Amino acid sequence: MSIKSDAWIEKMALEYDMIKPFSPNRAVKDKISFGLSSYGYDISLADEFIFLKKGIPLVDPKTIKESDFINQKSEYFILPANSFVLARTKEYFKIPRGVITVCVGKSTYARCGVIVNVTPFEPEWEGYATLAISNMGLLPVKLYSNEGIAQVLFFEADEPCRVSYKDKKGIYQAQSSITVSKTRK
Repeated sequence: MSIKSDAWIEKMALEYDMIKPFSPNRAVKDKISFGLSSYGYDISLADEFIFLKKGIPLVDPKTIKESDFINQKSEYFILPANSFVLARTKEYFKIPRGVITVCVGKSTYARCGVIVNVTPFEPEWEGYATLAISNMGLLPVKLYSNEGIAQVLFFEADEPCRVSYKDKKGIYQAQSSITVSKTRK
């Protein structure tokens, strides 16, 4: 397995729609950077956020409902201390069969106490990635829509997997919005 370079990522994005929209440049004045980097792609935050309503007594990933959340569309989101919000990437991904990704938060937010959790994008998964963004700090943190939030690293396997996410009809396949926890029925 090998990590993929900026040239490979750009080729896959432009020829196979692996990342859409795709930004070949990373430096953006007065914004948290997003776009192509040396060995990854810095994803940007869409302007959609959902957070739990007050008074929910327990969060159970097997029974949580979208109605337990409040939706907000905004140029930014103020993330309170010791809380989390679900958001999504601005980019839509189509991961090739022989590729898996790992996503890590950007240092700009990490230095403010913000942790971004995203599960790997499995082979042949596609969709907007749902992001769980947590504020571990003591103060609220401002999250900026249409700016960088995390970096995706792409790894190509020595041989393709036997069963891809698409093959197993994954429950988060082709998600077009922020998706709350769900289990197969």
